[in-house]
Amino acid sequence: MGQTLSEPITAKETACVENGRFKVGSSSMQGWRVTMEDAHTHILSLPDDPSTAFFGVYDGHGAELASETSIIFFPDYPTGAKIAMYAGKHLHKYIISRSEYKRRSIEESIKQGFLDCDQAMTQDANLKDDGCGTTAVTVLIQGNTLYCGNVGDSRAVASINGRAEDLSVDHKPNNDMEFRRITAAGGFVELNRVNGNLALSRALGDYAYKRSEGKPPEQQIVTEMSCILSIALPDVVVREVTGDWEFIILACDGIWDVLTSQETVNFVRRKIGLGLEPEEVCEALLDRCLAPDCQMGGIGCDNMTAVLVCFLHGGKYDNLVRKCAGIRLAKTEEVKSTNHMSINPNNSNPGSPTSPSPSSSSGQASPPSPDSAAYPSPPH
Repeated sequence: MGQTLSEPITAKETACVENGRFKVGSSSMQGWRVTMEDAHTHILSLPDDPSTAFFGVYDGHGAELASETSIIFFPDYPTGAKIAMYAGKHLHKYIISRSEYKRRSIEESIKQGFLDCDQAMTQDANLKDDGCGTTAVTVLIQGNTLYCGNVGDSRAVASINGRAEDLSVDHKPNNDMEFRRITAAGGFVELNRVNGNLALSRALGDYAYKRSEGKPPEQQIVTEMSCILSIALPDVVVREVTGDWEFIILACDGIWDVLTSQETVNFVRRKIGLGLEPEEVCEALLDRCLAPDCQMGGIGCDNMTAVLVCFLHGGKYDNLVRKCAGIRLAKTEEVKSTNHMSINPNNSNPGSPTSPSPSSSSGQASPPSPDSAAYPSPPH
């Protein structure tokens, strides 16, 4: 879990952006951790492909001892933060610069773009020798088609008429497929960690786990996203967005360790139904997941970042507010009319696949921007 503070840092970096298609809020909080190592990105219109939007959350992690390189070249940032910031600023560029992207083979361009980003960091004198890495969960929306690329245990979840649907799979060492890849590459899993140390099986960075001679990236221990013991090759999920899609929430494991996907969707819908703006919903979600102390095994004591992408479907955000409020009130009336607990259809477990310039506001929402933003979360 890492070292914790005597009191949490609850100041938040909060922002909102919107256009005719989306209204997006984001917030990040250091919490109980000694350092802040998250970053996030929201780009409503990619510079080279203005009809396409891109969103991402990156949860950095560092070695027990920071390298001298990180101290010299990144004196103001903790160990894992610089890897997360690099990914947040550049990953989408690697994806859209691929020839596959220009041929509209988007799924393949995402896979290769992740690998290109990971490889580029090995050539960067400031990054290549650092024993740090980052998760990356990204959502690219082109027209009505959504592509979710993921390495690590950050997660993207869609709310479809109130039903949570995971768009990504957490890459954990105890996952059967990941376990087999790790052991085949010469590694082992102990205490649900790669070689007893790394808590996720895919990541950008973590090059100490990507040195299995003679094996391609997808067979490394931590693939690039999980090369060798860890690889950097992402899973990519493709979905068509329809009118019943309400929003997507992208968040690091600081959220998902506390709430399930459906619990998070329920929480977000309740807050939207009360009229909160997307960035206010994100702030409330972070506060909900923050532990009152760090005596519960670290749950609720991690850095926390959330990006909420609300679909407007050609209308206004108020339409989504009314929809969420109406469904919430309907359930309340149903409970009042019976003397027993009614069955909530939203409790079903649906099947699921099993930057830019910084901005900060010290807990206050930034004014809406019509364009885009990428937010590395700086240390406090």
